[in-house]
Amino acid sequence: MTAVVDVRDVTRTFGPVTALDSVSLSVAPGELVGLLGPNGAGKTTLLSLVSGLRRPDSGTVRLFGGDPRDAVNRAGLGTTPQETGLPDTLRVGEVVDLVARHYPDPMPAGELLERFGLATFTRRQTGALSGGQKRRLAVALALVGRPRLVLLDEPTTGLDVEARHELWSALRSFHAEGATVVVTSHYLEEIEALAERVVVVGQGKILADDLLSRVLGTVARRKVLVRLADAAAARTFATTVDAVSDPAREGDRFAFLAADADALVRELVSSGVQFSDLEVRGASLEEAFITLTKESR
Repeated sequence: MTAVVDVRDVTRTFGPVTALDSVSLSVAPGELVGLLGPNGAGKTTLLSLVSGLRRPDSGTVRLFGGDPRDAVNRAGLGTTPQETGLPDTLRVGEVVDLVARHYPDPMPAGELLERFGLATFTRRQTGALSGGQKRRLAVALALVGRPRLVLLDEPTTGLDVEARHELWSALRSFHAEGATVVVTSHYLEEIEALAERVVVVGQGKILADDLLSRVLGTVARRKVLVRLADAAAARTFATTVDAVSDPAREGDRFAFLAADADALVRELVSSGVQFSDLEVRGASLEEAFITLTKESR
């Protein structure tokens, strides 16, 4: 099966800054892939190469098997960049109709706007929309042409919790119809809620690429929360245990990330340090990402 996206050994620099460093990534038809990483990690640069907005300094990028800079290969692509510009004086319905006329089989405007909670704004000028409503419209426009692949760069920026959940539902529905989706996000719960596969990007490299559960397992960290006398006691204890992160405050307890939580607890008991309210839990995606980033340096 031909990959929808195929990136091979791609490097892209901006002056002295290396945004992508020998990156390879393949996305198969029907996948929902989450790109996770901080600002400057290279996520947006990667999407710009896939969409044909930029070219790599070295390596190859293929979209539907062809060069993404050729318009014919972008016919099945929908995209929403981080920054979108909408004509302030056009009404929402007019903007949707304008974009829809570029495609042979567009999604009906009513159905599209209903999916994104914008059906009541058809006659409102886009300039009168809130920031969150504009963001939802921008994502809706990426789907109006029924693309085979949609690239969404920080799609829920500026949305409140309810609007984000509405957008997630719309994306899940679109993906269930057979589309391929690649989404970047700073909202870690968004990646957990949407992605079947997680690609962790940091310092221009792919740090991890696997199913969500396996990405968490890659770092093999457990989170240990415990109430100790004070910060000095927590730091002293941390120096006696291998593979433990610096202690961090979480409410009235200290939190450690440990490679071996059982060993940490045994050491805690045998150390004679006074403690209470002990809890051991799995690492979150955020904690896994932080660990992967640190270990790549």
